Amino acid sequence: MDIKNYVKQISDVEYRIEPIKEKGMNVPVTIYANEQLISKMLEDRTILQAVNVTTLPGVVKHVAVLPDGHEGYGFPVGGVAATRLEDGIISPGGVGYDINCGVRLIRTDLSEQEVRVKLKELVNELFNTIPSGVGSEGVINLTKNELDEVLLHGAKWAIEHGYGYDDDIDVCEENGEMKGADPSVVSETARKRGAPQLGTLGSGNHFLEVQKVDKIFDINAAKRFGIEYEGQVTVLIHCGSRGFGHQVCSDYLRICEKALKKYGIELPDRELACVPNNSEEGESYRRAMYCALNFAWSNRQMITHWTRKAFEKIFKRDTKMDLVYDVAHNIAKVEKHKIDGEMMDVVVHRKGATRAFPAGKSEVSSKYRDFGQPVLIPGSMGTASYILLGAARSMELTFGSTAHGAGRTMSRAAAKRSYTAKDVQNRLESRGIYIKALTREGVVEETPEAYKDVDLVADVSHRVGIATKVARLIPLGVIKG
Repeated sequence: MDIKNYVKQISDVEYRIEPIKEKGMNVPVTIYANEQLISKMLEDRTILQAVNVTTLPGVVKHVAVLPDGHEGYGFPVGGVAATRLEDGIISPGGVGYDINCGVRLIRTDLSEQEVRVKLKELVNELFNTIPSGVGSEGVINLTKNELDEVLLHGAKWAIEHGYGYDDDIDVCEENGEMKGADPSVVSETARKRGAPQLGTLGSGNHFLEVQKVDKIFDINAAKRFGIEYEGQVTVLIHCGSRGFGHQVCSDYLRICEKALKKYGIELPDRELACVPNNSEEGESYRRAMYCALNFAWSNRQMITHWTRKAFEKIFKRDTKMDLVYDVAHNIAKVEKHKIDGEMMDVVVHRKGATRAFPAGKSEVSSKYRDFGQPVLIPGSMGTASYILLGAARSMELTFGSTAHGAGRTMSRAAAKRSYTAKDVQNRLESRGIYIKALTREGVVEETPEAYKDVDLVADVSHRVGIATKVARLIPLGVIKG
């Protein structure tokens, strides 16, 4: 069965697959993409994976594929699915290995002109200050009890220990502290992997970028977020829960795989391994996953602290580095959504997806509740990033979600076959972008050509009306693992 034959175009930015009996689909698949983006999705297993997700017990309404969608582990990256809390499932593959891989944006009072003259010095200082790379270790030695406090309290722990300001918590999703975390359900292996890595950037597609505001689309929203003019300098931090979150996912995938028979769950793909939400295994995974969420928020908070210190050292003053917002990707949360006209408690799996709640939602930080949630879509190294504004249609169309990035179109292996580190670095420097990376592989694997066009991704989100464009940011300097 060629799944392409079942994809029907609804509009310029929406495609749909109605339930296919032979596939056991419980709900449709809705794809938000333009012609160029969906053509990439149809080249791999993105759409087939979304179809597979519709067969899971308790899945409701539809499975949404966002414009950055691409093939992942079990669930497509850029996929959103909600399952009934009462009798649905929870799946580690629907969250992903890098639990709470997320993004935070910091504004400064600096202009591009002020930063350009000290750009290399600044990027070098950031690179020397913030540990990065595979297996990188931070400068914090945590005891078992201290790690438990990190897992319970997230960014709040970091701030209480001198890594940031109280105001930072007010502009983090969940205030940087997911309630209900339980360190007792986390393995010793996860603890050993995570404890030395707190305060580190890591490798892969994680980065810290010094950027400038290239274009403002929504002046009122931009001002509300502290973005005042084109040419203003910002900093984007993209990282997650490091080896801790990866191990939590690995541990619970094995637990779920073993429990499939116990609960009589049959799957089209074992990578979709899952358990009932309210089972002992499901509750334990949720509490462990919440620990990883908190680890990641604490991690980004500490990196924020060292970033501020680096700027202060280079510019020899306070550069007014206020946190604009911190959003999580790779997360599953219990939320209330309208399903068939009635409000229902569901578990929303956002796999490579960003929450995009509109004004009036109590979950939005108090600073922005009357206006709408900032949404951050990072590019990759040499490409643009976007600030968007959560919109009301997201609640109807995507369980309050939008895209989380550009989305890969080329594997890391293929990138290494096609490009060299020197070529990538030369192209970036020709555009005024200074990069500092720990390894050549890290540069080549994340070459901008390995990703979709982030401008198209942001444009589709805007046109669908799930999150609308506020500002476009472009890199000046990058550090990578």
